[in-house]
Amino acid sequence: MSRRRSHPQTSPASVSACPCGLSAAYGDCCGRLHAGQTSAPTAESLMRSRFSAFAVQDETYLLRTWHPGTRPRRIDFDAGLRWLGLEILDTTGGSAFHTTGTVTFRARWTHGGRPGELHERSRFVRHEGAWVYVEALVTQ
Repeated sequence: MSRRRSHPQTSPASVSACPCGLSAAYGDCCGRLHAGQTSAPTAESLMRSRFSAFAVQDETYLLRTWHPGTRPRRIDFDAGLRWLGLEILDTTGGSAFHTTGTVTFRARWTHGGRPGELHERSRFVRHEGAWVYVEALVTQ
């Protein structure tokens, strides 16, 4: 079982590539959201920032961006799991003009040297004005 962490295990340098897969540096991309300097303007940007938060094991950000009705008490990160990449496959709603949205994605990982991937369709809603993750609708 992994130890509980309330701060990122590995904070990428602000000039490092962002784990979310966009071309911006971490400090100009998801790092700003993780630090609370801004909030995600769309469901997709929240999905990307949450992927990055899993990659750097930022429990505080993950819990803050999880809907209170489905939020776990804590997140136990698996020390042997390494998130490698994110591919957004589809989005519905989730813009500045919507109150709900879904993001379908594929996330690649390795665990103990073995590759794998997570394919999921996640549901997001606005809660108190901010986008939050609610649940996975489809997993494979």
